[in-house]
Amino acid sequence: MNSDSHADYTEYIRNLIDNEGKQIADNARYLNRRRYAAFEELDTDEHEHLRAEARSIKEDAIDRLPELIDQLTEQVEANGGSVYLAQDAADANAYIQEVCDDVDADTVVKSKSMTSEEIQINDALSAAGIDPVETDLGELVIQVADDDPSHIVGPSLHKSRGDIAELFNEYFDPEEPLETAEELTQFARDYLAQRIEKAEVGMTGANFLAADTGTMCLITNEGNARKVVEATDTHIAVAGIEKIIPSFEDLAIFLQLVSRSGTGQPISSYTSLFSPPIDTPPVERDQREFHLVLIDNGRMKMRADDQLRETLYCVRCSACLNSCANFQSVGGHAFGGETYTGGIATGWEAGVHEQGSASEFNDLCTGCSRCVNQCPVKIDIPWINTVIRNRINREEDPNTFNYLVDGLLPDDAPTGISLQKRFFGNFETIAKIGATTAPLSNWTASTSVIRILMEKVLGVDMRRDLPTFATQTLQDWFQSRESPQTDTVTRQVVLYPDLYTNYINPDRGKSAVRVLEALGVTVRMPSVRSSGRAPLSQGMVKMACSHAQAVIETLNPYIEANCDIVVVEPSDLAMFRQEYGRLVDKESYKRISKNSYEIMEYIHQLSESGTDLDVLGQSDDTQVFYHSHCQQRTLNIEDYTKHILEQQGYRLKTSDVECCGMAGSFGYKNKYYDLSVDVGSDLQSQYTEYDIPVIASGTSCQDQIADLSDNRPPHPIELIDPKYN
Repeated sequence: MNSDSHADYTEYIRNLIDNEGKQIADNARYLNRRRYAAFEELDTDEHEHLRAEARSIKEDAIDRLPELIDQLTEQVEANGGSVYLAQDAADANAYIQEVCDDVDADTVVKSKSMTSEEIQINDALSAAGIDPVETDLGELVIQVADDDPSHIVGPSLHKSRGDIAELFNEYFDPEEPLETAEELTQFARDYLAQRIEKAEVGMTGANFLAADTGTMCLITNEGNARKVVEATDTHIAVAGIEKIIPSFEDLAIFLQLVSRSGTGQPISSYTSLFSPPIDTPPVERDQREFHLVLIDNGRMKMRADDQLRETLYCVRCSACLNSCANFQSVGGHAFGGETYTGGIATGWEAGVHEQGSASEFNDLCTGCSRCVNQCPVKIDIPWINTVIRNRINREEDPNTFNYLVDGLLPDDAPTGISLQKRFFGNFETIAKIGATTAPLSNWTASTSVIRILMEKVLGVDMRRDLPTFATQTLQDWFQSRESPQTDTVTRQVVLYPDLYTNYINPDRGKSAVRVLEALGVTVRMPSVRSSGRAPLSQGMVKMACSHAQAVIETLNPYIEANCDIVVVEPSDLAMFRQEYGRLVDKESYKRISKNSYEIMEYIHQLSESGTDLDVLGQSDDTQVFYHSHCQQRTLNIEDYTKHILEQQGYRLKTSDVECCGMAGSFGYKNKYYDLSVDVGSDLQSQYTEYDIPVIASGTSCQDQIADLSDNRPPHPIELIDPKYN
């Protein structure tokens, strides 16, 4: 991206935040809160069982997709309908137009369908002189506004009631101005009833298609889909081939998950099951026609792609969008491509519209992982985004400044990768140089000349404070000290020296060492590579694999000697427990995943095993505001920190934001600075409300809070350091 397009995109982001951000945030967070509440009605085991079952069904369906297409076709035709398998959008549109021509259709009334958006059927019909009419209220708003959907479930989620009233009053010019939600809804209902009554063809999508019975399932919150089907003589359903599931019985699993995941409802207002053509008497013809248009449009290629295949498990519930902090600020107009929006959009856009459609918004997925637990079919959305980022990197134009780092940074990356990504992906090298030359490196990096150069060449925003490298690394401190003598050794651990703790903030690592040793734990700290989080976040997968393999080779002997691996930085623990499953062999992954712990999680385990924590730092009822790292929440380990702090006498207020917005290098990039700060402002508003000390578990969280409040919060481990008891 050249500097002009970079500036344009930054301005575009800023405008979306200003003009649509509040509405998107309010609506997406509302849906997200409802999702949490809806699943609280199910116990955790039941919820996870449903997710596992749903994923298993989708895995089986995609495995047997050609067979299921044939079975579904046979069943629909036996029911009296027709099936057309379209290879791409043009093929689908040509067939739909032919059906409309056969019945002399002037108007097609449509219920909501992202697949119809994908093939741009409205444009094709209009070009053929046929009037497409959206009957979903949100889709009608988008159609009238000549806008694009911002959300895969709520297409007009970015518009307020006032926006819609102004739009309808200008477009329809009603006798009395429309103001209230009730007036707008009633007007739309009356208007659409007239259009549906006069239409010759009704078009729907399909949430699911049962191969064994030919049954189509539509999940909606408006009655328009049923009207579209029953009030017209010809029904056309468009559906991607991935919507097929093996059996009618399989629907029961998805019906318990989809509405809860998308809108927080136990079941949608309208769940319609058709085995079309339906039995309702046609209006003007002797018999009702039904045409199912199954669309490939790149899906079979996705099925054959081991990295994109999971995308086809998607049930379009929107949980990943609603739980995404970046999406909550800018919506799908920034965080989306030609058709699809949110984190899952990267896979869809790369699959059905080619990779270039995902390149602009792909970096908006920061890998925070908050969508992972929300997905009802357990799709690893951050990994799909990382894979596409890696592929996009290899297609980028060579950067003019690449010669500055060629041979200096061992990233094994192709020359086309941007200098910015090479810089952040190789932060381990930068940190080693910075710590070796500190304090000179810190002074140099703070000068205005260097900051200007970093912004122009590397895109590092001047408004961000840079990390200050320690003059003595954690590893150097650990090797130079005398280990305490103890008669009671309960366990042995390797305290993993992550990049930030080792090179920038050794104090939290020193606190971790003192806490563990006070509890009778023998601490070891070998020289070991960084986890690979930095290169992985930039889409530099090959380099991340190299880091991961080196970590495995170093830590394996310790694990075999019954040492536990204890981690201070949550994002590195997430690497060991999640991403290493993609980066190293299966056995190595199982070993490190099973034997790695976050520091407060480990202390909680010691406490549960009977270790007395009285030797640790304690409080006399001090109140603090605690913000846990997003990946702690995904790993379901944030409660361990709460329990330990409360046990040691602290009273906690906690944040409920999905992510602080910093997300490692993301918040340093001037292209995304405004978005990062906007996301962080939600967290800031929560902790400033209480005016009490703030603590945070993650490096990025500490960076963000420090920049927003000019006061860097400590890590929770520092509060219970026996040195300060």
